[in-house]
Amino acid sequence: MSYKAEYIWIDGTEPTAKLRSKTKILADGAELPIWGFDGSSTNQAEGHASDRVLQPVFSCPDPIRGGDDVLVLCEVLNIDMTPHESNARALLRPVAEKFAGQEPIFGIEQEYTFFDGARPLGFPVGGFPAAQGGYYCGVGSDEIFGREIVEKHLDHCLAAGLSISGINAEVMPGQWEFQVGPVGPLEVSDQLWIARWLLYRTAEDFNVSATLNPKPVKGDWNGAGAHTNFSTKAMREDYRAIISACEALGEGSKPLDHVKNYGAGIDERLTGLHETAPWNEFSYGVSDRGASVRIPWQVEQDGKGYIEDRRPNANVDPYVVTRLITDTCCTGLEKDGLA
Repeated sequence: MSYKAEYIWIDGTEPTAKLRSKTKILADGAELPIWGFDGSSTNQAEGHASDRVLQPVFSCPDPIRGGDDVLVLCEVLNIDMTPHESNARALLRPVAEKFAGQEPIFGIEQEYTFFDGARPLGFPVGGFPAAQGGYYCGVGSDEIFGREIVEKHLDHCLAAGLSISGINAEVMPGQWEFQVGPVGPLEVSDQLWIARWLLYRTAEDFNVSATLNPKPVKGDWNGAGAHTNFSTKAMREDYRAIISACEALGEGSKPLDHVKNYGAGIDERLTGLHETAPWNEFSYGVSDRGASVRIPWQVEQDGKGYIEDRRPNANVDPYVVTRLITDTCCTGLEKDGLA
């Protein structure tokens, strides 16, 4: 007997990496081995030396194939077993280990948009739907498009054992969101990449595509983000640590250091309109969805909790955003004696 292992990895496409996958047949009971692929076809190697290595780092049940089959997320390595330059997970690992004592956890809100061919799902051919507003958390076939795909994706994520914490329809027709977390930086990033793969693969069965484009429709329409909720043990106990983390994110060159790594096309989304702060300005505030970083109202009321960085694009690499936030905030908390 045998089982199927779907090896999944992040390629080297710029400015936004793509997911790739292929299937390996393994004997029952066999451990997941390292594998290889042609890096010249994924923007990760030259043709004259194209072999690259897949190192399994996270696996879960395959909810699409079922049975004993598994999904296998991999890091990309060079043939000398060093991390490939496109391997952002390798850069997160030491940061997560360094600050593990502060117990950082994340919840990422992944927004995305369904497309039917060249138009967003729910947009009429050759025109536009009614203005946005009624679609957010809406119900009814006149305002909601793609729910059957969303529900199937949610079921797949739950069957895979991912830490999915919710779903909702978003502000634009055909736009949705799912949330992963709260879990640690490596865990949330691994699971978000798997959840993205499951999203694309589920939509494929409905002949619909899902995109993480941060501004899928130009003009007076909301973009798509990956709002990133973050806390440490100190933040979950003391409001002073909440303010310290916000101040650390706004210190010196940190705002631009973060924004330039928060996903391609961020200037198109962070305009100061549509519930965003301008990309080149930093602000934080309680219950303020027009700020760079929002402190939820109940956090101020309770005197403890978490913050929401509203800047990351839908197409951000979660390994990058969790590394930057962990490093910046945890360093700031240590500096302020609040770690």
